[in-house]
Amino acid sequence: MPEKKPDFEQSVIRMSEIIRALERGDTPLADSIKLFEEGAKLAGHCEALLEKAEQRVTKLVKTGDSVEEQPFESAE
Repeated sequence: MPEKKPDFEQSVIRMSEIIRALERGDTPLADSIKLFEEGAKLAGHCEALLEKAEQRVTKLVKTGDSVEEQPFESAE
């Protein structure tokens, strides 16, 4: 059975733990590299989840008696 990937919130919590461990500076180099690699994978996973969520976000615009669905537009 494939390993279940963590959700966004779990990933952010784990990345925070990794950051704290790396910032302490007492982690051996080999372990620091493993933590960094794990953090990079989690960051990529979170980015993919955010992109997917953004694609799903829509805004409803009331036009007269009907409601029309339009793609989400970022404020950038």
